[in-house]
Amino acid sequence: MRDVLRATVGRSLRTLSDEDRLVAAWAVTCGPALAARAEVMYLDDERVLHIRVLQPGWREQFAQMRAMLTEDLRRIAGVRLQTIHFEGQHSLRERAHETPGARSSARPGAAAQRKERQRN
Repeated sequence: MRDVLRATVGRSLRTLSDEDRLVAAWAVTCGPALAARAEVMYLDDERVLHIRVLQPGWREQFAQMRAMLTEDLRRIAGVRLQTIHFEGQHSLRERAHETPGARSSARPGAAAQRKERQRN
């Protein structure tokens, strides 16, 4: 059943941007329990997907599954993806305060943009 769902999701994502395709494929790739512990932030210019890990202690588990998750996301989303970078819950915010312009080349992903719109 999971393989059928993956194929169906992959076909339905073709009209979306690469970043939105990865956001949509994330829950299918991880499964709902694991996906709830992290969120897709953005896809950078080097084709690295940045994921924010929401619960302390889970970052290492995600890192151990990096190769498998990367391959599954490539296949399901149909997106050229170099790798996945896992960050702690406050990593970007802390870096932005430490180094002016730290995110100048990075842009927030679709998930972050949606959350920001919901807050406003």
